[in-house]
Amino acid sequence: MSPKVSKEHKEQRRANILNAAKDVFIEHGYEHTTMKHIMDAANVSRGGLYQYFSNKEDVFETILEEDIQLYLIELAEVLRENVHSHWDLLLETIYGEERQPNDEMDPLAPSKLEFFITGRNDKRRREYGKTRYYNGFKIYADIIKQGQQKGEFSTKFDSDVIARSIIAFIDGLALDHSILPKEDLKLKQQSALFMDYLKITLGVE
Repeated sequence: MSPKVSKEHKEQRRANILNAAKDVFIEHGYEHTTMKHIMDAANVSRGGLYQYFSNKEDVFETILEEDIQLYLIELAEVLRENVHSHWDLLLETIYGEERQPNDEMDPLAPSKLEFFITGRNDKRRREYGKTRYYNGFKIYADIIKQGQQKGEFSTKFDSDVIARSIIAFIDGLALDHSILPKEDLKLKQQSALFMDYLKITLGVE
């Protein structure tokens, strides 16, 4: 009789697989990653991997979904509190804790782009892409909308349109990042210019 595995152990093993898989996708890209790569990186057997995930698409979608759902929950909690500065919150959402443009890009961004572009003719992946887009859109729109309601941001432009422009900018950088050498991307300069655009659009001094 085989020993029972605790729920906590299963959850930890699943989390370890996802963490290892993220590194694999960053290294190889989405298309070139195989389940064997993930098995080796996570140090699990074939059966151990397939116990949790049916294919690499399932693995990748889980990584994306868990990241964004966690952020949506955290953001909802923050917005329920008395936000000191919606501008700072918006910058942190776009640029990270330092709230300043830099030359670093989400290392998983090229794989995300590859995942959605190569799956553009796949109905399931298109539907998932649409869901993910609107989840990301909600993050920016909710911050901007509340900032407008509190009088911190100008209401000259619709919060939904501004949110879409943020997504378009970030996705554009991801595309450039996937095909251009880092020195040609000028990520920090483009991001600083975009931050100035947001300041003007939102009426931030």
